[in-house]
Amino acid sequence: MNIGIFTDTYFPQVSGVATSIKTLRDQLEKQGHQVYIFTTTDPHVERNVYERNVFRFSSIPFVSFTDRRIAVRGLFQAYQIAKELNLDVVHTQTEFSMGWIGKFAARNLEIPCLHTYHTMYEDYLHYVANGKILKPVHVKQGTLAFCYHLSGVVAPSDRVLTTLTDYGVKTPIRVIPTGVNLHQYEQPDTADLRKKLGYQPDTPVILSLSRLAYEKNIKASIAALPRILAQVPTAQLLIVGDGPAREDLEQQAKDAQLMDHITFTGEIDNDEVFRYYHMANVFLSSSDSESQGLTYIEAMAAGTKIVVMTSPYTDELLSSRTLGVTFTTQDELVENVVDYLLHGDDEQDPDLLAQKLAEISADTFGQHIIEFYQDAQVSYEESHEDTPDFTD
Repeated sequence: MNIGIFTDTYFPQVSGVATSIKTLRDQLEKQGHQVYIFTTTDPHVERNVYERNVFRFSSIPFVSFTDRRIAVRGLFQAYQIAKELNLDVVHTQTEFSMGWIGKFAARNLEIPCLHTYHTMYEDYLHYVANGKILKPVHVKQGTLAFCYHLSGVVAPSDRVLTTLTDYGVKTPIRVIPTGVNLHQYEQPDTADLRKKLGYQPDTPVILSLSRLAYEKNIKASIAALPRILAQVPTAQLLIVGDGPAREDLEQQAKDAQLMDHITFTGEIDNDEVFRYYHMANVFLSSSDSESQGLTYIEAMAAGTKIVVMTSPYTDELLSSRTLGVTFTTQDELVENVVDYLLHGDDEQDPDLLAQKLAEISADTFGQHIIEFYQDAQVSYEESHEDTPDFTD
């Protein structure tokens, strides 16, 4: 198949959506399909630099998300390119400019258009005028408008499925979590990384890895650190990533006199992420806004114990303490992190981990997406067959 992926977010931007798209592209190409990325221009990508099968359209920073982009032109140009490429399927990844352009192209090419609903927008309304303009009802209306006339919607988790169903989306929905490339998470040598960060081989390391955005609630992890240090005095909190909340988080750490126990790395190369998971003793997230939590399954792929905020998704994902645990209070956060730092190696279940990894592998993800494409093609053709003429 010739597959067009339309997205406002793509590398070199750093986000779970960009990572998911890269994984999808790799898996589709691995199985012999042709994949073309339709996305926005980016200030970090020179205009005349060749990118294989990537088409970029003029864009500007998105309001309130200045590190994200929105296309300002390219509707008919994208359609013409898609027509020349003889696309079989369009797969949109964002609900804004490139998403609508993708829908336009699919509709005019008369091919199926599927969409992955990555973001729980109700968790992000505070970014626009402190939540005074956009309300949950606007998210519902916008979602219904975008999902109208789609051939299918991919929900990365049951939480997304429930939300879309509650909104009243009638398009066929399948829960297909983004997978991870398990081969990349084979055990590397992390001694040099620990040395680079100033850690000893036996330093207990708590890893926080995400975009440093306010909805990630990293401040709660920092706030819990003094209580963790009371029981594990040599523990270190490693905060990997960058974003709008970084300055406030650094100030919080300074005010609490915790800078000797907290390291901010800033943004790191995506190809190096797996080393940080392997190097850590426990992965910690206080976020309650995840539609899927790609970092959670990345940590799991590395065999690193996970302590994350409770949700229907995480409660189902972490079915055993050998994988990780969820928490609702700071007391539970502290108790579980300390327990893993002191006794994490005591709790191992290789068979359970292998079973879980098979479920979250990139291969499984890619196969389920291809099956959805194929079913969507059949349904599309059936629904667009000419109605028989019985007048003769």
